[in-house]
Amino acid sequence: MSPTAGDADDARLARHAAGLLHTFNQAGVLDAADVHVAARIGMLGDVAEETVLLAAALAARAPRLGHVCVELTTIARTAGTDEGDAVAGLAWPEPAAWLSSVRASPLVGPGRPLQLDGTLVYLDRLHAQECRVAAALLARAAAATGPTEDVGLDAILDRLFPDDGAGDRQRMAAATAARRRLTVIAGGPGTGKTTTVARLLALLDEQARATGTRPPLVALAAPTGKAAARLQEAVRDEVERLGLDVGGASRRCTASTIHRLLGSRPDTSTRFRHDETHPLVHDVVVVDEASMLSLSLMDRLLAAVRPDARLVLLGDPDQLASVEAGVVLGDIVGQGKPGAEAPMDASVVVLRRNHRFEGAIADLAAAVRDGDPERALELLSAGRDGDGDGGSSLSWIAVPAAAGGDAPEALAGLRAEALDAWGRVTRAALAGEASAALGALGAFRVLCAHRRGPAGASNWTVQLERWLGDSTATMVRPGGWYAGQPLLVTANDYDLRLFNGDTGVVVTTSPGRLAATFERPEGRAELSLSRLSHVETCYAMTIHKAQGSQFDTVAVVLPEEGSRILTRELLYTGITRARRRVVVVGDERSIAAAIERPVARASGLGGRLRRPATGPGQPGSSCRAGS
Repeated sequence: MSPTAGDADDARLARHAAGLLHTFNQAGVLDAADVHVAARIGMLGDVAEETVLLAAALAARAPRLGHVCVELTTIARTAGTDEGDAVAGLAWPEPAAWLSSVRASPLVGPGRPLQLDGTLVYLDRLHAQECRVAAALLARAAAATGPTEDVGLDAILDRLFPDDGAGDRQRMAAATAARRRLTVIAGGPGTGKTTTVARLLALLDEQARATGTRPPLVALAAPTGKAAARLQEAVRDEVERLGLDVGGASRRCTASTIHRLLGSRPDTSTRFRHDETHPLVHDVVVVDEASMLSLSLMDRLLAAVRPDARLVLLGDPDQLASVEAGVVLGDIVGQGKPGAEAPMDASVVVLRRNHRFEGAIADLAAAVRDGDPERALELLSAGRDGDGDGGSSLSWIAVPAAAGGDAPEALAGLRAEALDAWGRVTRAALAGEASAALGALGAFRVLCAHRRGPAGASNWTVQLERWLGDSTATMVRPGGWYAGQPLLVTANDYDLRLFNGDTGVVVTTSPGRLAATFERPEGRAELSLSRLSHVETCYAMTIHKAQGSQFDTVAVVLPEEGSRILTRELLYTGITRARRRVVVVGDERSIAAAIERPVARASGLGGRLRRPATGPGQPGSSCRAGS
């Protein structure tokens, strides 16, 4: 809901705003922070031109909504309030005249607070980051490899990827990574990205032995601790399963969060110990869940990886992008952009065949990804493909999001599944079996679009705790600690080496004593409960927080159709967190609205990567040395 003139105490209103800034602030398009940034920039540059200040405010607004910049020629058609409400009746500047005013402004240009790139307006910081990322990616894509890169390559590839037709694109991805300094392996869950990486590492290790050089030093990383642990486990399991552990390659591979790999500094969240002047020592850096990388974090990562090292990015461009500004993986892969040209294409391999789940879940994910609500609803209505235990891999509870606990009959089946899954966690935790309790956390999870509200994770956590508390087999103490309580870390704690998104569980360690145990890439960590500060109970969690995780069964709870964050990518990401079963909770309108609403983030990175030799008016033309 937009603020109104009568809301004198509304923090979203800038009390001293005037002109267009006042109008767009009152309409809810701009909030107070956007107005203050624009006013400050205007004051420092002695500029009062209203259309220029409006462009500055919209550029300041952009990263809050995930955009890197603002597109002046289309913003009038796409802008809404922060809550997703449409706006009407605003007097938007005429685009051509608006661009002319911005281009002529002293606030725009090298060393100035704003940058104009074609029709895109950036804050200088984000423009500089985008230019650096594009330049670094293009340089890596064009970099030549050493003469030893092809030593025995074809013979090793033949052995690692038997010619059965299934691994052709995996073989192509491994060959690309062996020959290039940058490789992007894109594909949905279960398409073999980590399998390909495991075989790639064995390949590089064998090549090193054949040439008498030292084995490459490998770093595995992911945006969250959970995703890093899964990456390390998957790579090691695959290497050892196939008997490819030549020279102990898998044992040398340890995974960490990207922040930890780069060397997080407690005094700043934007700077790291490793950068272009103090690069990482690793020869190969593999980053999973690359769709979660923001423009800023990609900028820092590229600066820290040595120019002669290999960088391998893994991810699904159809998933949710970073919560911060940018859609880097999507820009690199070029989703939905036919006619993409070299040089980046040679570094990108898309894996298409799903090896993890087939049938209804795969079909539903494809229908959502392809924007086909009729097919998705047909699959959900059918509830087909039994899982062998008398159940179905798809279920649809067609109740409005606001119903929540007020629809006990409709939710009876979900309640039974939740009690069964969390009962196993609790029994293991009460018995002090920490590893079993952590493993049982992966059986079931409720995933929500929102954190708060009737369909939010907080509300569903309360509901699930109530269900468990009513069960005679489970002892639950809301607001206190209890065995079997699932935990989610909500902020980085460098002293405890816990990072935002890490998950754990409370277990009994001795009679009357409880502790928290967390899963880390290097193994379990047991911590005193008194040392925990930024954790919350997570029987339910947001879909954003669930990225990088997998569960046997997920219940995806959708908000009402008007929710701003209800998108195709959100629903796709929630569905693809499941290994075996998906339960969708929400009415037909919410499902259709999600599928018909793809995320569109303003960014110039894709243009820079596909048109490196830019001219005036094209994205990339205003990048300058030292940006």
